Amino acid sequence: MATDIVLASNNQGKAAEFAAILEPLGLHLHLQKEFAVPDVEENGLSFIENALIKARHAAKYANMPALADDSGLCVDALNGAPGIYSARYCGVWGNDQANNDKLLEELRNVPDDKRTAHYYAALAYVRTADDPAPIVVTGSWEGSIGKVPHGSNGFGYDPLFYVTGRNMTAAQLPPQVKNVISHRARALSLLIAEMKRLHEV
Repeated sequence: MATDIVLASNNQGKAAEFAAILEPLGLHLHLQKEFAVPDVEENGLSFIENALIKARHAAKYANMPALADDSGLCVDALNGAPGIYSARYCGVWGNDQANNDKLLEELRNVPDDKRTAHYYAALAYVRTADDPAPIVVTGSWEGSIGKVPHGSNGFGYDPLFYVTGRNMTAAQLPPQVKNVISHRARALSLLIAEMKRLHEV
């Protein structure tokens, strides 16, 4: 049984990560731009709230089930920042270089042992825009923030995020490894388990 799902994102990197895990289950992802879904204001105060806002919005315009992810980097020394503002930390949406530069500047005087952080992901799956029982799951990935970017895989803060237990950044990991151990992968595995429990895949 194949199911078409609109992904409430136009981020190709994110879409590739999702597709690698979901396509084998017969879940075919479509970026929301295929349905001319307009941007929606992400005015929630948490990753979960924003994921639900995006999922319901995309489902409404695409008239099909929708999956949304709201994820970001939480740095302990910065009281959880950039958090839900990760994609626009520098003041401009989606400028990875500027976001990384700002993060390094904010942590300039923070010693190595205080640079702990984690990636966090919230996923929301809705069958319709007004689905009263959405599936919501979360996942996290522990690490620390380096002082110099390394690696060319991944996106966002990956070149600065040193993965706990591995002497490399998320951007140095092969995609097939990242797709198993990342915050998004962990959340996706929980989503798939719940969808199987409900016989939706």
